[in-house]
Amino acid sequence: MLTSQDGFQQSYNAQTVVDGRNQLIVETRVTNQATDQDQLLSMVTATQDTYDQQLAIVIADAGYCSEANITALNARGIDGYIAVGRESGKVGSINPETRPATARMWDKLRTKEGHAVYRERKWLSEAPNGWIKSVLGFRQFSVRGLKKVAGEWDLVCLTHTIH
Repeated sequence: MLTSQDGFQQSYNAQTVVDGRNQLIVETRVTNQATDQDQLLSMVTATQDTYDQQLAIVIADAGYCSEANITALNARGIDGYIAVGRESGKVGSINPETRPATARMWDKLRTKEGHAVYRERKWLSEAPNGWIKSVLGFRQFSVRGLKKVAGEWDLVCLTHTIH
């Protein structure tokens, strides 16, 4: 990936899906793509295929926000809560004519119920990721190559499940 300080680096983007009821990591993926946006729908599909059931709710941070993702979740009948900006609430104006799904999501997240559901992300998905970083001390991969890194990420996430 191209970085602002070091030029190109061999970097990976690790993804997890966390089961809200049990706080277990139920799906993992590693890519060499810098952004999260292209990962949301494939992770939703993989999770649904693995468990052979429709997801009811998807909560995701601003990295996954795109008009296409919000529209696709709606089309699949999934109640999505995707942050449209940083938690500081400073979101530039969203043109409802050019980005109608994003404007509706912004309005939804500003409701009392929408805000409460989105806040659950902090203890649902951030807790397992924080445990991996803080307790395990896992901050970088020790192997190279996408296939090997994906295997290492699976093992790291598995340790969260059995702790």
